[in-house]
Parts: sequence; structure tokens; C-alpha cells
Amino acid sequence: MPLTVLSDSDIRSLLFSLAREDILSLQENLSEALHEYSTGTQETTGCCSTNQPERIAIPAANNQTTLFMPASTTTSRGIKIATLATALKPSRDGGLPSVNSPNPTASTPSSNSIKSSQSTNTSTPPATPLSSQLSDLSLATSTTAASTIASSQSTSPTGSLTLLTSQGTPYAFLAASELTAFRTALAATLIFNRRTTVHTVCVFGAGLQALWHIRLALLLRGPEIHHIHIINRNFDRARQLMTDIYTTDAWKHLRKSNDKLDFSIVSAEYGEYDRVLKERVRRADVIFCCTPSTAPLFPAEHLTSHEGRKKGRYISAIGSYRQHMVELHPDILRQAVAPEHKHHHHKHAQKGGVVIVDSLSACMKEAGEIKQAGLTPEQLVEVGELVMVKRASMKDIEEGGEGEVGLKKWLMGGNVIYKSVGLGLMDICAGEDLVMLARERGYGKAFEGF
Repeated sequence: MPLTVLSDSDIRSLLFSLAREDILSLQENLSEALHEYSTGTQETTGCCSTNQPERIAIPAANNQTTLFMPASTTTSRGIKIATLATALKPSRDGGLPSVNSPNPTASTPSSNSIKSSQSTNTSTPPATPLSSQLSDLSLATSTTAASTIASSQSTSPTGSLTLLTSQGTPYAFLAASELTAFRTALAATLIFNRRTTVHTVCVFGAGLQALWHIRLALLLRGPEIHHIHIINRNFDRARQLMTDIYTTDAWKHLRKSNDKLDFSIVSAEYGEYDRVLKERVRRADVIFCCTPSTAPLFPAEHLTSHEGRKKGRYISAIGSYRQHMVELHPDILRQAVAPEHKHHHHKHAQKGGVVIVDSLSACMKEAGEIKQAGLTPEQLVEVGELVMVKRASMKDIEEGGEGEVGLKKWLMGGNVIYKSVGLGLMDICAGEDLVMLARERGYGKAFEGF
């Protein structure tokens, strides 16, 4: 068997070539693996949680951490080794000056740029030609934006994934940066793809994670999305992401598939940040949180107040991965699991009574939002138990629920929170499929007789 080697450039080229049908196929395979992780046994599948060792973290130089993430499927074994910047605990004086993107370069926009930005942000901007929007990116400043990784550090993991057959023969070696961002977004969009309304999407961050969440959202539901708001501490990094989306050939078919689609940037570097942030969050149907933040990205009241609870939203938080890191205020999670009051006078979106996680054990140990909200295992449910709706509905019926009808209603239109700290199983599952596609489509290098 040849050894296939895929660089980040190879993986990026392959991923940008994928069509909607490819993404759906990859999601189907990932759904099955996650379902087996949550419900399988060693006798029935190699994907079961028993076969997934806990990851090991080793401190590295310059406030970095190296993670060793072994995992297995029925057909493969593997390990991802990745080094990434460690989010420091906030200081007493308010935290860290930082941004949410790889290799950021902070700079001060010209006065003309500031003027044009402020003049376009009193309301949600109308759809305009793509070329004109590039010169009219927007928004606001604040001194209260959340703390993340220091601006001199990259937030993308650097490392590799090694894949072996079930007999132990190495068959692939993949770079980790693009793969990690893609598989995280692939999992986060499993429930997104079931949502009834995805008209307005907010994305916190402007790095690789944000890029792949935006791209998969557009591939899966592009014609239905009208507004994408990129919210980032650093304007220049967000502007670069939006410029790539508007001008490169890799995004051309997604741009042309929906003439109603418009983007805006909400930057902490400009004017009425707090007001605009509240407006964007309240109007969002979907919120993707893609930052290694050590403080909530927005006040809990934006969503926990009467006004904030009127509509259902899908919220995915994948950026924080240590106990002191949070993207969502703990009160948002507490409200999500609180019992419903049967006799209230306000109409609120349906709650599920649980927070969805990728791994119950990992999130109870590592997820800052879960720990700081004081949630118990009984208030969490693994995504692998829900992605197969018909199977999950049987458990709901046994517990006195409405079964498939109630479960579908919540997943499609209620308030749903998904929290992920990352699983090595996701890397192995996505890696297997990408190696197969790379061999079929001529990406990467193959070494015979390895």
C-alpha cells in the first residue's frame, strides 16, 4: 500500500474543489462515526468511546501546548499531534489584547476608512454589488471586546495526522491546520443543516475556523442565507477574509449562487461596537463562535432577556478548549437547561433542556462554558445521539417526550447550543475520506513500498 502525503496546500486545494454532494457524503460518514462513538461497544465498532484514548497535553515554549490525540475507527488507527497557542488566564486588569486569526497584523486604518465605516453601520446594510462592498466594510469600536490569544501568536494548530490500517501499516501522513478547521466545521454544520431558518449568520472570528464555517454554510444552504456578519477584534484580518471571498475564483460559484447575499464586518476597533454587536446577535438565526476566547464574546442579556428569547437560534461554540476559556456566558447555558415554566405570559422559542456536546467526558473535563455554568452530565447530550434522529427519538419517547416530532421541532427551530472541544475521532474519520478523495482526484504525493 502506498503512503499518501498531503500538505496543507494539498488539503486546501482538495477541500476547495468539493461540491455540496461531497460535503453531504463526508457529513454522513462523520455522523455515523459520532453515532457509533456515543452508542457503540467494542464488540460492535471501532469508533466507540472506549476505543478513543484521552488526549495528552504537554506544555511547549512561548505559551504553547502540544496535543497528542490518538483515535481509531473500524478501519483505521491514527494520531494527530498538534501544537497551538495556549490561551492565558485573563489578568486582573481586563485581559489580553489579541485577535482571532492566524498570523494577525494589527494596524490602524486611515481616517477615511474609519469615516466610511461609521457611515454605513446604523442598520443592517442592504445587498449591494460585491465590488462596492469591498470599499465599504464596517463597523464600530469598543474597549470591552473579549480577550483571546495574544496578537503575536497564531491560533491555527501546527502539526500532523498519521493514519494506519487496522493491522498497523502506515498509509497516510497529513498536515493538520486545514484538516482541523475543516473537520470542526463539518461537525458544527451537522445540526446547522437541519435548521429551518438560516437567513442571518453571525461568525465570531476571522481565521481558518471562521473560513470553513462560512464556506460549508454557503455550500450547504447558500441560497437561503442573506446576511453573514463577521465579528472580529482585528479589522484587517476580517477584511482580508472578506476580500478573499469576494475576489478569488475559489469562492466565485458561491458568490454567484445567491444575488441576495451580503457580508458585513463588526470590528472592535471602531465606533458603536456594543450597540451593533447587540443588534447582530439578536437578529441572528445562526451564531458560529470560532475564537479561543477567555471571556464571553457578548453579554448574556442579548439572548437571555425576553427580547433575546423570542426567536430560536443555533449556536455553535468550538473555539474554547480549556476550563478558563469561554465564548458563551455561562448564563446562556444555564438558561438553555433550565426547566420550562408552563404558565408564563411570554412567547419564547423552544428549549431542549440540554446542551449538545461532541464528547460528554471531554466537555465535562475541558469545556470552560460547561464547567463555569456548573452543568451536570444529565444536562448534556452527545451530538452522536442526535444526528440519527429516528434513533434518538426512541430514547426521547422512553423518557416521556414527544419522540421524533418534538425532537425534530427543537433541532429545526428551537434554541440549540452545540459545544465542542474536538475529538481525535473526527480527525481520523475526515482524514480517511480525504485520503480516498485525494487518491481519486490526484492530490498529494504517493510513496510506493513504504
